[in-house]
Amino acid sequence: MEEPTMTRIATLCASALFAGLAFTNAWAATPTEMLAGYSSQAGSSASAARGQEFFTTKHGKDWSCSSCHTATPTGDGKHAATGKHITPLAPAANAERFTDSAKTEKWFRRNCNDVVGRECTPGEKADVLAWLISLKK
Repeated sequence: MEEPTMTRIATLCASALFAGLAFTNAWAATPTEMLAGYSSQAGSSASAARGQEFFTTKHGKDWSCSSCHTATPTGDGKHAATGKHITPLAPAANAERFTDSAKTEKWFRRNCNDVVGRECTPGEKADVLAWLISLKK
């Protein structure tokens, strides 16, 4: 092959690899895969201890994550304002949690805005998910 063609192929391969890394969570099928994607995006390892602290602390708004999901999210929760029932958040207690990346992102976006007043960072998501994965039923 000619040099320009090889350069274009190498560029396309690198672009595809970067796109795959950037959207790791798009194909996540398990909480562990989703955690790996968030950790990769954050560029650091997740910390379950930081996740628990983030989850149970207020961040300048009226609620913390635990306001609705309880401090031990292996059981049912209840929305703080509406009283609506919330199924357990921890994957050990609810096998459907963190298996659908679109749904996970939707709820992270919505809940982080309510709790923190902004979207959560990939590192914050990784920490919270690491803690939730560590919980046993």
